[in-house]
Amino acid sequence: MIKKLLLYILLFVCAVSYSQIGGKYTYQFLNLVTSPRQAALGGKVITIYDNDVNQAHYNPATINEEMDNNLALNYGSYFKEVTYGTASYAYTYDRHLQTFQAGVNYVNYGSFEGYDENGQPTSNFTGSEVALSVGYAYNIPYTDIHIGASAKLISSTLESYHSLGGALDIGAVFIDEKNDVNWALVIRNIGTQFSSYNGVSERLPLEIIAGVSQELENVPIRWHLTLENLQQWNIAFVNPSQSQSSLDGQVADEKVSFVNNTLRHVIMGVELFPKKAFNLRVGYNFRRAEELRLLEQRNFSGVSLGFGLKMNKLKFNYSYSRYTLAGNTSLFGLTMNFQ
Repeated sequence: MIKKLLLYILLFVCAVSYSQIGGKYTYQFLNLVTSPRQAALGGKVITIYDNDVNQAHYNPATINEEMDNNLALNYGSYFKEVTYGTASYAYTYDRHLQTFQAGVNYVNYGSFEGYDENGQPTSNFTGSEVALSVGYAYNIPYTDIHIGASAKLISSTLESYHSLGGALDIGAVFIDEKNDVNWALVIRNIGTQFSSYNGVSERLPLEIIAGVSQELENVPIRWHLTLENLQQWNIAFVNPSQSQSSLDGQVADEKVSFVNNTLRHVIMGVELFPKKAFNLRVGYNFRRAEELRLLEQRNFSGVSLGFGLKMNKLKFNYSYSRYTLAGNTSLFGLTMNFQ
């Protein structure tokens, strides 16, 4: 039964986050998109440097004084009973110590019907995972380089199996104010399991991400370019719907070209009116589009949309991400400024 539950969770996380290759790692929920803004821009954007306290989840180097006393709450409902939520708060204790951030990521897989090896019903059971994080960033004196780190305590419960782990995210961002360009690099989920589910230790989903973004001078647009999964070059997953059958019944798998594999590392996003009270966002995730593409049918997998609306000290964010004809995800977020 635990194998069936793990398989279900693996399929869920891979369908939503596309953050790791082949399901070889545990705690896959760590790579879920943490906010509607992130989701609308295609996910994994690490170059946003403003008062968005959600950004600390993906790049701790972006923690800054503008986030002081801001609280963000986000919620999404995925397949059936699966729900996901995040919270993030930042506080500037001292101007010389910069700003600290604390957050939580939580996913609830809902209720499952239990059966024994003979197929007889047993009691229902649940599954859930949570990560608590604390982050800090530091501006290297006399430079435009910011570095940061975030420590995470991870707990996972799947039926009667429990696991505890820890991870560290480290990041850096260079802010070129003259050209309004941000460059960033992040290494996420460096860690280990303190205790495993069944005595077998599993690796965490380590990932290296690089990104660049720029706000155009005469147009109210900021574009974002992200390169994901740089720790592994070949990330192509063969799409069964692209396989071809010969006259003699032989099946030839899809051949992924060098260019196609390169593009699968790319995520692109654009924000319209990024500094206004109302802004629009659109993103495109190449890997998600390729892995979920259907033969001779346009389903717009990989496309995501969203907007942000600021009202005094409140900001509401929404995103819609397309996966398949039968599945999509909406995320809702509310950020409150208590200053």
